[in-house]
Amino acid sequence: MASPLDRSTSSPSGQSSAAILLAKQFKQIQTDKDIPGISCGLVGSNVFEWEVMLMLSDDQDSLYGGGCFRAKMTFPPNYPLYPPKMKFETPIFHPNVFENGEVCISILHPPGDDQYGYESASERWSPVQSPESILLSVISMLGSPNDESAANIEAGKLWREDRKEFKRRVRRCVRDSMENAWD
Repeated sequence: MASPLDRSTSSPSGQSSAAILLAKQFKQIQTDKDIPGISCGLVGSNVFEWEVMLMLSDDQDSLYGGGCFRAKMTFPPNYPLYPPKMKFETPIFHPNVFENGEVCISILHPPGDDQYGYESASERWSPVQSPESILLSVISMLGSPNDESAANIEAGKLWREDRKEFKRRVRRCVRDSMENAWD
């Protein structure tokens, strides 16, 4: 039997509360200029799937500065009780991004306690988070990788043991992202 938390409620217009909230958050992120270098659009007219472009300026304190990275955010029907998934479509070499592009950071992990005891519940998803807070966390993650639980083992190892090679791989990734950003 499904938990009441797993069901999305509908408004009188037939739209789910998740769809209404996402439409509002989408409109807010379109008009909010507090986060430069982020562009979001819907995939078709589906408010549960967003195309994201992160255009990181060269002056940002990040090895990924100057890069243009495309990603998708996919929201579940029970949003905001559960987090969306974020996946880079532009190849990116980073300890906290799986080779298939999926982002692995605490804020995107389901709410509650971590079964392995690595993350506290306060670090994981909560309904007060928003697409904007996710994107800010991802930008922060790009500048400060967490190599303790690397999703990309090779990137995590290079980050720890061979910064020169890690930086070389990231520079190539940034260069490729700029060349292919609008394909």
